[in-house]
Amino acid sequence: MDFILDNNNSEKYYQSLLSKIKLLRNGDIADAMKRTGAHYKMNWGVSLVILRQMAKEFEPDHVLALKLWNKQWRETMILAMLLDEPQKVTEEQMDFWTKSFESIEIAEIASTHLWVKSKFAFVKALEWCRGKKHLVRFTGIHLIGRLAITEKQAIDEMFEAYFDEFPTLAKDKKLYTVLYRTIIALGTRSKYLNESCIELTKNLQLSNSEIAVKLGEELYEELNSGYVQDAL
Repeated sequence: MDFILDNNNSEKYYQSLLSKIKLLRNGDIADAMKRTGAHYKMNWGVSLVILRQMAKEFEPDHVLALKLWNKQWRETMILAMLLDEPQKVTEEQMDFWTKSFESIEIAEIASTHLWVKSKFAFVKALEWCRGKKHLVRFTGIHLIGRLAITEKQAIDEMFEAYFDEFPTLAKDKKLYTVLYRTIIALGTRSKYLNESCIELTKNLQLSNSEIAVKLGEELYEELNSGYVQDAL
């Protein structure tokens, strides 16, 4: 991942973006993020809204994205995920970036804006759920939720393999919220997946983990609610 086939345009855009980031620095935002536990090697405090606006000024560029990622500023990593070309993303890149994630913000942006559009998304989501690092597992779960929401043409059976991973993941307190949201996304996708998720919640309530039991109880109530069932 250290080798980049560079070109003049990508370098020009790269230098332009670095200059803009420095001009838009906001120390108050950076300090506030640090207080909430979001730590980066370099954080200029540029808001996500502004970064999205900046990205719209450029055409997608895979080489530019790789250069931005290697800079390892918070802002350049976010721009890398907004400007990359999904069809050119490789499995190696997905693994390399994901294993280096140091914040939930970066993990969520990656799965929402880039990984979900990759042809490797379904496979990587399953692999990452089995990862050793917390943010790798987090990204895998989050990506499943994004796939459930955005991949309208995918058949329900493509999501079945993930259900075998959920009982183990449900025991991790740090994954509670992302797992809850992902199972809700699956359970509101179709009647078939709703029934599968409800069966999962019953199994979670039989777990020897208090966290898994609580998750199962809350999900069971939500997925059986009138408004969810009426929508399905």
